[in-house]
Amino acid sequence: MRQFSVSTTRREEFLDITAEVAAILRDIERESGPAEGAVLVYSPHTTAGITINEGADPDVRRDMLAHLAKLVPCDPGFRHAEGNSDAHIKTSLMGPSQLVPVTGGRLKLGTWQKIYCCEFDGPRRRTVLVQFLPSGSGAGEGG
Repeated sequence: MRQFSVSTTRREEFLDITAEVAAILRDIERESGPAEGAVLVYSPHTTAGITINEGADPDVRRDMLAHLAKLVPCDPGFRHAEGNSDAHIKTSLMGPSQLVPVTGGRLKLGTWQKIYCCEFDGPRRRTVLVQFLPSGSGAGEGG
């Protein structure tokens, strides 16, 4: 399993991590040959998730954050003492991981898609775990 760190600068933001995931795939290909299969991108945090969405228009990310804030406001009535219950709920809504197909060593994302680390309790330094899952052909890194 590989990992990398990202630093967020705001309490809530979507940080594009597509290039970092692609770089890990290139490293795996250099070490093990053509990467065919899938890659699991995972956040081991309870207040930061992973999603895939529009990457061309930054207004999409702004709209998503604004709508999540309306759906789950930072409410002082939450019982969790740390004051970040909204971040926990938003992370559960986004999910902790994404599975992305890999063909010819490249992420098989749609034309406009990017992979994002979703920060809901920043600014913080976050770890992202990446596990390559080779297809049945035995190519690439399996463990």
